[in-house]
Amino acid sequence: MAEWLNTLPVLLVYFFIFFVKIFEVSLAVLRIVLITKGHRLIGAVIGFFEVVIWVIVVAVVLTNIAEDPIQIVVYALAFAVGNFTGSWLESKLALGNVKIEAIVKKIHGKKLADELRSMNLAVTVMDAYGKDDRKEVLYMHVPRRKINDTIELIKSFQKDVVITINDIRPIYGGHGILRK
Repeated sequence: MAEWLNTLPVLLVYFFIFFVKIFEVSLAVLRIVLITKGHRLIGAVIGFFEVVIWVIVVAVVLTNIAEDPIQIVVYALAFAVGNFTGSWLESKLALGNVKIEAIVKKIHGKKLADELRSMNLAVTVMDAYGKDDRKEVLYMHVPRRKINDTIELIKSFQKDVVITINDIRPIYGGHGILRK
């Protein structure tokens, strides 16, 4: 395959290296995210195709490395762009769930929890004590694609709310989105 590509005009070879490497690295980013989210089989299948593509692209670059060192620059640039593209794509896919904790004033806790539940979110409320007054801590497991809507709803109740977000791995039990 590498010999055939090297019969093409040099600019087409650069384009091949660039775009195929971006695709391969984007797959790598998605594979890593899927595996860390507990989707090992899908990650393994993606890994197979990722390595096949990698071997092809590396063979092309290494075949003419002495005659055309610009291919190394194209390869490295595509690697960087592929990381960016893969992470952007993963953020758009919004795979998995997050844990959101919101510390709100006691007067907002019950009504806010009810609103969040109306969005079909699982919410656990706990009493807490702040420096000057009573608080409630709302714990939620939220699909990543619903993060912005959830944060906006919480902020609509209280502007000076304290919110933390943590990635979580697949979990067991609970209401709604959780694995059984």
